[in-house]
Amino acid sequence: MTLLSPAKLWLLLVVVALAIGYVWLQKQRRKRAVRHPDVRLVAAVSGKRASWRRHLVAGALGFAIIALIVGLARPAQSEQVPREEAVVMLAIDESGSMLANDIQPSRLEAAVAQAKRFIENAPANYKIGLVGFDDSGHTLAPPTTDHQSVIDALGRLQRGHGTAAGEGLYTALDDIKAATQDNAITSDRPYSAVVLLADGANTIGRPLTDAAQAAADQKVPVFTIAYGTPDGTVEVNGQSVAVPSDPQSMADVAQATGGQTFTAESGDELASVYSEIGTTIGHITVQKEFVVACALVALVAMIVALGGSMMWNPRLV
Repeated sequence: MTLLSPAKLWLLLVVVALAIGYVWLQKQRRKRAVRHPDVRLVAAVSGKRASWRRHLVAGALGFAIIALIVGLARPAQSEQVPREEAVVMLAIDESGSMLANDIQPSRLEAAVAQAKRFIENAPANYKIGLVGFDDSGHTLAPPTTDHQSVIDALGRLQRGHGTAAGEGLYTALDDIKAATQDNAITSDRPYSAVVLLADGANTIGRPLTDAAQAAADQKVPVFTIAYGTPDGTVEVNGQSVAVPSDPQSMADVAQATGGQTFTAESGDELASVYSEIGTTIGHITVQKEFVVACALVALVAMIVALGGSMMWNPRLV
């Protein structure tokens, strides 16, 4: 629970002042009663129940004012609700190091399998696209609600040379811009994000840091996955070459763009990562306000105060 306008609570000082004034008036009332020449007559007229009735009416009125002030402070509670629409680009490394088999059956095959599951579990109205990158970035499927076409495009990921992660991210950003250009006119652009999976550092093309800045400028968060184990190797011309993942580069991109970074050293870990990313992208945090509830409480308290005053303090006209 939180207050969206806590500064309004200073108005409670008014309630404190009213309470102090009420207590002071009650003391003055008792002093005047004691000075009356016939104390028994005062007691007979006032009655024992008159005191608590008067206090109940005043207390109900004070409670109503407090409820109204709390309502002005806008009490609210965070709540997760499903996001109605989104544009999500998957950018997947297809460099030669993705053939390493430290993740069975290979890094690339495991990445394709889990990306397929991610797409299958995505809401039907989400636009999803696919970018592959090796020595350049290339769109395999533009953002679309035809998720089967994106799944089919996963089969076109194949071994290349180099890791142009920066180019892959630039390509994904271009695809998002093209998919949302109609919404840019009305300033009602749907939530957009990139899921970037790479198993190594950027080795060719424009720097990944520049691409991350472009994503930040475009207000597109990038969820990064540093993929592979530190001991991964591939065979190049008959020699074993180490291809460790690069978590730091991925973390820098996520931090610069307001996304999140993850590591995956197995197919199961990658499945968990995709599931967490799907939950994050698929929901939005909203503030559920309780202003109306406070107003209803204040209304009931006012009715009690008014009803008590009418029943217990009648006036002859």
